[in-house]
Amino acid sequence: MKTVIYPGSFDPITNGHLSVIKRAAKLFDEVIVVVMINHKKPVGCFSYNERMELIRRCTADMPNVKVDYYDGLLAEYAKIKNATAIVKGLRAVSDFEDEFQQALTNKELNPDVETVFVTAGADYMYLSSSIVKQVCELGGDVSKFVPDEVYEDIVNGIKKKG
Repeated sequence: MKTVIYPGSFDPITNGHLSVIKRAAKLFDEVIVVVMINHKKPVGCFSYNERMELIRRCTADMPNVKVDYYDGLLAEYAKIKNATAIVKGLRAVSDFEDEFQQALTNKELNPDVETVFVTAGADYMYLSSSIVKQVCELGGDVSKFVPDEVYEDIVNGIKKKG
């Protein structure tokens, strides 16, 4: 069985994230979407449990998708889960440099795992969780940016924290 891990902070999940999950679910037997701490970002808008629940609701119709949380090295998590690959979404060339560095580091730490880059669909190349939060905090409509299943929860959560 081929297992892939899709790591991210997912604060909150966006349609771009969901696009990568759906595409990975077609390529691999099992997709583990793992909510991780991004030490480069401030404390999130949503708790880790909230993020996991939002992702679960968006992927409920995908039987080969699991959701988890991990607070450690991604390469170690891949070993624990016997994953053959890590999937990373790329929006623009600017994403590649950081993601490439992470891929090489993960390969050094865990030679058995590969990194697969999936480019974002044209509809989502500009989209990030940060943009969703900023637009929502300023009163803009984010309905095109986030999955319908969790739209209300995301808007209410951002407004409550903002």
